[in-house]
Amino acid sequence: MYPKKVARDTAKTLQNYLTYQAVKIIVEQLGETNPGEAIWLSQYSSGKLQDGEAYIEGLMQQRKELVLRILVVRAELAEAVADFLPQMLRSGIRESNTAHRRQILERLTQTPDIASTETTEASEPDTDGSESSD
Repeated sequence: MYPKKVARDTAKTLQNYLTYQAVKIIVEQLGETNPGEAIWLSQYSSGKLQDGEAYIEGLMQQRKELVLRILVVRAELAEAVADFLPQMLRSGIRESNTAHRRQILERLTQTPDIASTETTEASEPDTDGSESSD
């Protein structure tokens, strides 16, 4: 296991996600103040936000003022979530793992439904050749 590499990859993914969230917030804000710019940014961003850094580099060629705005919003988001993230991540993983383990245990310990077993046995034909007389 390589915890530093996992941490680096996770941080990169989170950075990309915060870039996406910053763009989403700015599109919403622009929708109220400058709808044309909101439409342009939304269309420009469509399908390009997988790599936040590449997205910003590309946008810098088009609209530098939007890049600056994205950088500010992204930094504010990072500051806002940084304090909560470690505990939320740990508790979220713990709760999720507990729920999945419970499901696994329930499936491993389930017994066939007695009523459906009796119904199946009663509906199967008598295979020993003798007739049953009750």
